[in-house]
Amino acid sequence: MLDWTFVLEWGGFALRWLHVVTAIAWIGSSFYFIALDLGLHPEAVAAAGVKGAAWQVHGGGFYHIRKYLVAPAELPAQLTWFKWESYATWLSGFAMLVLVYYLGAEFYLIDPAIADLTVWQAVAISLGSLGFGWLAYDAICRSAFGRDNTRLMLGLYVILVGVAWGYTQVFTGRAALLHLGAFTATIMSANVFLVIIPNQRVVVADLIAGRVPDPKYGIIAKQRSTHNNYLTLPVVFLMLSNHYPLAFASDWNWLVASLVFLMGVTIRHWFNRRHAHLPAPWWTWAATLALGALMVWLSLPDGRGEESQEGAALPPAAARFAAAEGFDEVAGIVLGRCSMCHASEPGYPGIGRAPKAVALETPEQVARQAQRIYVQAGITDAMPPANLSFMEPAERAAIIAWYRSALRGPAPG
Repeated sequence: MLDWTFVLEWGGFALRWLHVVTAIAWIGSSFYFIALDLGLHPEAVAAAGVKGAAWQVHGGGFYHIRKYLVAPAELPAQLTWFKWESYATWLSGFAMLVLVYYLGAEFYLIDPAIADLTVWQAVAISLGSLGFGWLAYDAICRSAFGRDNTRLMLGLYVILVGVAWGYTQVFTGRAALLHLGAFTATIMSANVFLVIIPNQRVVVADLIAGRVPDPKYGIIAKQRSTHNNYLTLPVVFLMLSNHYPLAFASDWNWLVASLVFLMGVTIRHWFNRRHAHLPAPWWTWAATLALGALMVWLSLPDGRGEESQEGAALPPAAARFAAAEGFDEVAGIVLGRCSMCHASEPGYPGIGRAPKAVALETPEQVARQAQRIYVQAGITDAMPPANLSFMEPAERAAIIAWYRSALRGPAPG
C-alpha cells in the first residue's frame, strides 16, 4: 500500500540527497574562491588593473589565474557565474523544512511543554524569523555600525546567540537548532542573490556601457562573501544536528549551537591564514579543541530527554494515534521489543543512552513516536537493529494496521 507517510519518507530522502549535492557544490566553490583570493600574489609583468595572480596545478594541467582589482577594460566573451549552487541549496533546504517540519509540525516542530502553539502559529514564527533575520542582518551591514568589519562580526555573533536562545523557547530542541541553521543559511543565500550577484551585474553593465566600474560594489560583495565563508561550517553542523540528540536534547542546546559559531571562526581562520601563505596560527586548534570540550560537557545528561515530556498533554496528532484501534496491542509490542534500548536508562549491554533520545517506556511515548515506529518497525525492519529482540512479522503487521487506522480516523475532540 502506497500511503502518504511512505511518499513523505522517499520525498525527504530525495530532497536530502539534492540538498547535500548542491551544498557540496556551493561550499566547494566558496572555499575555493576564498582560498584563491587569499593566495594571489603580484606579478612583475601584469595587465592593467590586475590585483594578483596564482599558478595552480590540478588534473594533470597547469592553470594561470588572474584577478582584477575591479574589472578588466572590456567584458570577456565568456563569463561564468557562480550562483545556482547557492540558490539550489537554499531551495532544496527550504523544501525539506516544509516537508519535515511544517507538514510534520505536531511531531517535530511543536513541543507543548515548551510553547503550546498551533501548527499555523509555529509555521508563521518559522517563516517570519527567516525573513526578519535577513532584513535585520542586511540593515546592520548597510548601517554605520557595519563599516567596521570586526565590530560588525562581534555584533552579529551576539545576535546569533540571542536567536539561538529564542528558538529554544518556542520549538523542540531538534527544530530549534535546525532553524538556527536555516536562519543563517537564509542570510548566506540572500547575500548571494540580493547583494553579491546584483553588484556583479552592476559592474558588468558598466563595462558594457563603456564606464569605469565603481570599486565599492566589489568591496561590498567581498564583505558578504567573507561572512558566508565563516558561517559555512556552523551551518553544516546545525544541519546535521537534528540526527544527534547530544547536540539538541539538553537544556544548554542553544549554548552548544552558539559555541559552534566560534569554532567555525577558529577553523576557517587557520585555513585562511594558510591560504594567504602567512604563518599558521596554531593557537586556533587549541581554541577549537577547548570549545569542543566545552560543548561535550554542556551536553552531558541532565535527566531530561526531549522526548520524555512526562505529564505533558499529548498534542492532537499523538492523541489521534493513542485513540486509534489497535493502540494497546502496539504499545505492548513496542514496550516489549524496543524499550530495552529506548529508555531513560537502557538495559541492553553497550547502550548508554536512548538512540536519538527517543524513549519508548510508556504508551504516551509510543503515541508521540507513531510515525517513526511505523517507518522503522512497520513498513521496514530497520528496528530493532538486526531484529535483536525478535519482533515477529505479525507484530509488524499490527503496527502497520494501527498506524493506518489512525490516519483514516478523525482526530479526537
